Amino acid sequence: MSDLKSHINPEQVPQHIAIIMDGNGRWAKSKGMPRVVGHHSGVKSVREVTSAAAEIGVKYLTLYAFSTENWNRPPAEVTALMTLLVETIKGEIRDLNKNGVRLMAIGDIEALPAASYKALVQGMEDTRNNTRINLVLALNYSAKWEILRAARQLAERAANGSLNPSDINEDTFESALSTHGIPDPELLIRTSGETRISNFLLWQIAYAELYFTPVFWPDFGKKELFEAIISYQRRERRFGMTSEQLGK
Repeated sequence: MSDLKSHINPEQVPQHIAIIMDGNGRWAKSKGMPRVVGHHSGVKSVREVTSAAAEIGVKYLTLYAFSTENWNRPPAEVTALMTLLVETIKGEIRDLNKNGVRLMAIGDIEALPAASYKALVQGMEDTRNNTRINLVLALNYSAKWEILRAARQLAERAANGSLNPSDINEDTFESALSTHGIPDPELLIRTSGETRISNFLLWQIAYAELYFTPVFWPDFGKKELFEAIISYQRRERRFGMTSEQLGK
């Protein structure tokens, strides 16, 4: 592990990493266990990856924990996930504070079950003064929902005269997004071998590097995170320019 870390340039560590945590159910199925066991095992990966990200200086780690589409899963699995959310947040607060982790959330969190919403809000309040790393949970989140909500808010402001439509630019639009104040991810990771974005941070990942791995989320840990960051650092980020313009 120390050898892997030695290959990471501390000056080029992405400040924001977003992860689509995929494969919990398939991991459990491959072992002949119920899907919910995979979700419970995935908590260990959240803990390990958050610690590893903080260790190398990542400031924001956004995890796709529950999408709006996930409500379509079997009711028993949804209930188990919501229960797990409450139990995990309550059980991790002490360690989050000990390790300087600030808990944040994006998405339509007010539509979560009352117990889940209450635990989430309490967790964010209890960790709000931590500054080592921001752990952002995307809960009941949909990028299309977020973009439509931002458009609606700006339209309402234009309609009541508080915003001139000609003044709407990227900064104005971003101010209406759930991620306002959070830098865009430089690296997006998806586990389990799937190679799609699945309605996650569509506006924010416009220039993110994408990294797909066949590893199921419960098996994704510090080693796999470091490998993803090493891959990221080997890439040339040009933002529409040429290598010559960048002096490379």
